[in-house]
Amino acid sequence: MDSEALRKYSALHPKPAGLTLQYGTAGFRTKAEQLDHIVFRMGLLAILRSKAVTATIGIMVTASHNPEEDNGVKLVDPLGEMLHPSWEEYATQLANAEEQELQKVVTEICQKAAVNLHKDASVFIGRDTRPSSKKLSQSVIDGIQVLGGQYHDYGLVTTPQLHYMVCCQNTQGQYGKATLEGYYEKLSKAFMELIKQSHCSGESQRHLKIDCANGIGALKLSEMKPYFPQEVLIHIYNDGTKEKLNHLCGADFVKVHQKPPGGLDMKPNERCCSFDGDADRIVYYYKDTAGHFHLIDGDKIATLISIFLKELLAKVKQNFKMAVVQTAYANGNSTRYLQETLKVPVHCVKTGVKHLHHKAQEFDVGVYFEANGHGTVLFSKAAETKIRQLVKEEKDNEKREAAKMLENTIDLINQTVGDAVSDMLVIEAILALKGLTVQQWDALYADLPNRLLKVQVADRRVIDTTDAERRALTPPGLQEKIDALVKKYKLARAFVRPSGTEDVVRIYAEADTQENADALAHEVSLAVFHLAGGKGAPPQP
Repeated sequence: MDSEALRKYSALHPKPAGLTLQYGTAGFRTKAEQLDHIVFRMGLLAILRSKAVTATIGIMVTASHNPEEDNGVKLVDPLGEMLHPSWEEYATQLANAEEQELQKVVTEICQKAAVNLHKDASVFIGRDTRPSSKKLSQSVIDGIQVLGGQYHDYGLVTTPQLHYMVCCQNTQGQYGKATLEGYYEKLSKAFMELIKQSHCSGESQRHLKIDCANGIGALKLSEMKPYFPQEVLIHIYNDGTKEKLNHLCGADFVKVHQKPPGGLDMKPNERCCSFDGDADRIVYYYKDTAGHFHLIDGDKIATLISIFLKELLAKVKQNFKMAVVQTAYANGNSTRYLQETLKVPVHCVKTGVKHLHHKAQEFDVGVYFEANGHGTVLFSKAAETKIRQLVKEEKDNEKREAAKMLENTIDLINQTVGDAVSDMLVIEAILALKGLTVQQWDALYADLPNRLLKVQVADRRVIDTTDAERRALTPPGLQEKIDALVKKYKLARAFVRPSGTEDVVRIYAEADTQENADALAHEVSLAVFHLAGGKGAPPQP
């Protein structure tokens, strides 16, 4: 390691005094002007990680659904998955090290993680459309070059596209070609093969309005348009040419405010969807003839995909284990429908994609979605091999046809991470194959009315939870208070959890009516405010 070069470059990316940040599920996220030293150091870390695992590592510069002035950075592990938890700690240590300690911290990480500095290293870089992203990805490159690594800068890509590239590279092309063309070709081919198997008349042209959150999704969907078949007509809104990223639009806005995004005019019963800022989440929605807005969130997306997969798995008659993985935010009625009507096992895990992904890997077919619209489907190696074998060798027509649909679904879904583009194509294919309208999909079950709130607190760490975040262990008395409040309402449930990114406590409540869900959420927020050190004025109803 060239300590002189490290010192010289580090001085060009100084750490602001007193700033400490934590690497969480979303990597690092904060105001863009505070990130220069962080991204430089993540360039260093990516090289160390690459040398440690002898594989290409990804670095994505994005703050997803955060406001445009924020930015962030996260690392992608060799198979396109999120950074290993033990390295999240190294990331935090490296980010918070004072200037003069930087070399010492790098050396310590090398010792703890058995990093051989003489090995080759390579990193793939991607960024979103934020004004600050280009300069920050240049700082990443500085970090990479100090430690003498190779890199390939993909420039503007969606987060899932970068995950995909990393996986392709490290599977020697087995997962696909590590280029944007490779991504577009693989997805569009699988999509066309899948809808070709559709025997229902349905609508011959499929119109879909897409709110791209004024982000990267618009650019990439436009690039992908020529690959789509004629029957699929996508109409892109909030493409970033006029308005700010994520401002009054995008999947997060639609989910939180339960209303359509700005910049998109909805006619009754038109199918619409929204991506988030880096295109790794998707939600659908429509307006009925009476003008009421209907949101179709991650829970309902998981349900649709589960129905489709369960039918196909029954036809191929293999003993595949299938399950759905949710978090505590999943609507109670979605859980009920999956378990009682569909008879599919459901598992609840802590919030955060890494927990869902990890649990879903335990099954032959693991469907996971967060209610916010981030999710995908994982197929075990054994299941995938068996399905591809059935396509080639099965004599029985029905079995072979079902196996072919499963194979195309495997190729269409981005198994590395939630991917709005890929999820959208899976959903569109299923609706076409089953001849379902958006209203029929929505009518599978009625969501229990719910409310999400947040309370500002002095220190979010005073809240500690258990049972997949459904129960609060601390502060003392809080859970008892929540239990008592929940008892007052029908079909009610509520939980609180500390935010992973800021000093707020998030509150979720559901009940038989919207009025009751709102009242319960408000009462729980008051309990949090008083028992967990709320800041400012108490929450107002």
